[in-house]
Amino acid sequence: MHLNKNWILTVIDMVTNKNITSFDDITEDNRLWAVRYEGDEDNILDILFAQWDDVQWIRSFFKKNMPDLQRYFDISDVDVAIDITAEDSDILQRKILDISPDANLDEMFRPLDNMQTSEMMLDKEKANPKTLTHHRSWLRIYALKLEDGCYIITGGAIKLTRTMQEREHTLQELLRQEQVRNFLLTNQIIDTDSFIDYLTELK
Repeated sequence: MHLNKNWILTVIDMVTNKNITSFDDITEDNRLWAVRYEGDEDNILDILFAQWDDVQWIRSFFKKNMPDLQRYFDISDVDVAIDITAEDSDILQRKILDISPDANLDEMFRPLDNMQTSEMMLDKEKANPKTLTHHRSWLRIYALKLEDGCYIITGGAIKLTRTMQEREHTLQELLRQEQVRNFLLTNQIIDTDSFIDYLTELK
């Protein structure tokens, strides 16, 4: 697919102009964190769930992306897509927000690249709900892996196309994930201990 250079530059500008301000401890035990970006009142996980629970936002999204919904999921009814999103979002929210202390987060996240065969420092990961219906869920939560069982959520999206590079909103998440990874590496954060040390120094 031919990518529009102008909107690629627009996405890059959107991402680079929104700095990382802090990190929220979602599980309150240093295992799952979410980035809070400059200008946002909430962390990115809370923002995602609020969007996915907002019927007007979801309706507008699917109307704008109807060709992808029809092509990749064979769905042409916006109301059907809204119902599916609400169900999947509920599954994902319960899965993340009801994490028990002994839950294994490594079972929730998997490498962003489906072809990846080995681990790397600050691996890019993704999570999506195991749905109760027969469709593949289009909801995604993106994160970086600090180490086994410890993750930082960088964003999320409704992914309808095969690759993230094909649409502006998913490309934005790909670039944002790289932005957070670069931020961590610049601050010499490579695992949970160095991340906690960094947060402690900020207090």
